[in-house]
Amino acid sequence: MRKARSVLGLALLLGAFLYLLPVLQAADNPVPDSPEVAELLTQAKSHALQLRDDAQLMHQFSLMKMSWESHAQQITTIKDHVNNLGKVLKQMSDRQEFASPWQQSAIERITPLAQELASNIEATIEHLNNNQRQLQMPQYKEYLSANAEVASSLSELISNYVAYGNNKAKYDRLGSKLEITR
Repeated sequence: MRKARSVLGLALLLGAFLYLLPVLQAADNPVPDSPEVAELLTQAKSHALQLRDDAQLMHQFSLMKMSWESHAQQITTIKDHVNNLGKVLKQMSDRQEFASPWQQSAIERITPLAQELASNIEATIEHLNNNQRQLQMPQYKEYLSANAEVASSLSELISNYVAYGNNKAKYDRLGSKLEITR
């Protein structure tokens, strides 16, 4: 009976070790950053900065007497930036399995915010199409304000991830020069 318990205990211990082995190996051999995903993050940052600037400009339209055509032209520009960002995010998502953990986190956090902005832009376009002569309505001004806020948040989030990636790469290069292992 005692021998059976010892064998069972040993078998459980061996099973736990084999189960945790991939996790332990991953900790010793971290997934390197994907250069492709890093480049795509830089592209996303560029699109997000353009989005932020254009959304803030359009928000300023609500304080001025601009024609609905000016609003329509600006929202079309913003929509184009959102679509371009969406294409970059799709490429990032397609490469997510090759990304390092922080890059995967970036993709997972950026995507919903970009989707929220796209949804807000569509609502703004619909409102503008249905209310061309009512550009000073509080609801429309709220759309413009929300677009500017979400675009700013998205731009800041992506910029922070790009800065983190750049600093991490510098740290890794310095560690290699000094022959420091992690």
